Amino acid sequence: MLTRVLTCFFAATFGLSAPSFAAKCGNNASGFNAWKQQFAQEAKASGIKQRGLAALANTQYASATIKADRGQKSFKYSYEKFCQIRGCNVIVAQGKKRKAQNAGFYQSLENAYGVPSGVIIAIHGMETGFGRFMGDSNVLNATATLAYDCRRPHFFTPHLLGALTMIDRGMMSPNAIGAKHGELGHTQFLPGNALRYGRDGNGDGRVDFNNQSDALSSTANYLRQKGWKPGQSYQPGTHNFNVLKQWNAASVYQKSLAVMGAQIDG
Repeated sequence: MLTRVLTCFFAATFGLSAPSFAAKCGNNASGFNAWKQQFAQEAKASGIKQRGLAALANTQYASATIKADRGQKSFKYSYEKFCQIRGCNVIVAQGKKRKAQNAGFYQSLENAYGVPSGVIIAIHGMETGFGRFMGDSNVLNATATLAYDCRRPHFFTPHLLGALTMIDRGMMSPNAIGAKHGELGHTQFLPGNALRYGRDGNGDGRVDFNNQSDALSSTANYLRQKGWKPGQSYQPGTHNFNVLKQWNAASVYQKSLAVMGAQIDG
């Protein structure tokens, strides 16, 4: 179902025809170049133009991305251990200071999207330590590698198409740097989501996920578009808590956002 939904989204929203996913996946670097040639035909049929196709041709297999994808252990920890490792108490303490220092901005986000400041701040802190570390990996290499890898190609293929579309439109450089799974900017948007939910938060006429205002506005918009109900609780058992699953499917992650958000806003 997820594959059909994401594929139909690209077809309907951006005029991209649904790819056939015929390119053969692989579990190591040996078949990556052959896959790129096959996938380029699918990408072209899906509406990707020359700039994006040239960027695809220059991608390299990202071994570090595969290693990170196979080693995601923290989401299996208990809530207490997860928060200890991820520094929830530090995020809350710093988050309260950030909210106090820029109260008008965070209130404007809440007014526009209905998502409480604490939730947005908690996501920002959890994802990149408030922008201190936004990744060290080439976004396109990471996304292409995961679209090729046999573990989840149908999930990452639409995000690769999103990255190539952003490159076609001049919204992203082929050399853009992000996290190991190809996430972008302050709150780590995957390219397909960046393309769909991105918002210009600082009014300069462009969406830049390395700009804090744009990234946080986009994050609030994402949650609102996923069904967030303004003014309602977001603690476990509520509708809005389930919306947090759209941001990250790990239950321990959702709980941490709910608890930290309430503490920051408290």
